[in-house]
Amino acid sequence: MVEQSGVGFAAYHEVQAGPIHGVGFLRALGSLAKLLVGTVKAFGLVDQHKPDVVLNTGGWAAVPVSVAAWLRRVPLVVYLPDIEPGLTIRAMRPLATQMAVTTAASEPYIPKGKMTVTGYPLRRAVLTATREAGIEHFGLDPAKQTVLVFGGSRGARSLNIAVIENLSALVGDGQVQVIHVTGELDAERAQSAAGTPGYHPFAYLHGDMGLAMAAADLCVCRSGASTLGELPYFGLPAVLVPYPHAWRYQKVNADHLAAHGAAVVMEDADLAENLAGRVRALLADRPALDQMKQAAKALSQGDAAANIVALLRRVSRTTHDDQPKGADRP
Repeated sequence: MVEQSGVGFAAYHEVQAGPIHGVGFLRALGSLAKLLVGTVKAFGLVDQHKPDVVLNTGGWAAVPVSVAAWLRRVPLVVYLPDIEPGLTIRAMRPLATQMAVTTAASEPYIPKGKMTVTGYPLRRAVLTATREAGIEHFGLDPAKQTVLVFGGSRGARSLNIAVIENLSALVGDGQVQVIHVTGELDAERAQSAAGTPGYHPFAYLHGDMGLAMAAADLCVCRSGASTLGELPYFGLPAVLVPYPHAWRYQKVNADHLAAHGAAVVMEDADLAENLAGRVRALLADRPALDQMKQAAKALSQGDAAANIVALLRRVSRTTHDDQPKGADRP
């Protein structure tokens, strides 16, 4: 994916790190050792490259570089994609010069004076996708309503099974078509139903995901951070099913979109029995669906990537201007 992006990298380095939260004692001990070694390595990299600013997007792999940047007085910008920060970003808050956030709903978790709302950055392939191009690309019938279903990068087993086992109820009288991104784990299961009229299963979509969203009238998916950016950008109403076996950030994301009228939330345990009925009811109520579209669109934050770049430049410039004359430039 990195190679296909066409993005040029001046350098690439690795530093050791490891998870501490949610693991056994021995692994946590090993992770602490890795983090110490990684911080020493990162300290050397910061001295070598002398960055004007460091961007941290979370995850335990970012800890050594962030600590090294703080020790060397290099300004640190932390980007929070979800509404509620996880453990790593919570740990980085005191070190951050500024924190970029996807929505203003993150304000309770951000130190006063450090928050900048940037939105969620989207790939160019997403930003340029149109409904017409999506319909043509997937061979859809423009007269039918389209439902897009996807889980995480590996799919969502309970969601996949609920869709496949209730496929006839979803497509109903032939006025609904389904784009189903299953992930590799359930690709074979989905192919067994590929003959159903209006059903379009795919193991994985990357560059085409924007086209699928642009073509859809309703989305059924988990509620990871990307839903806070992608669904509003397309004004795409959604049935959100937070992943039940992880930290609550997906539920917080889903509740935020639902509270603004852009989505409805379903429990994972209710999928098998209620998914088809909920989807068909939403599709049948065109005025309510239109209201959800407008509510979703109202949450879009514009060009988030450019906003983050502007923040990085501002933080770097402000930090350097504040240094006394003759001070070493980081």
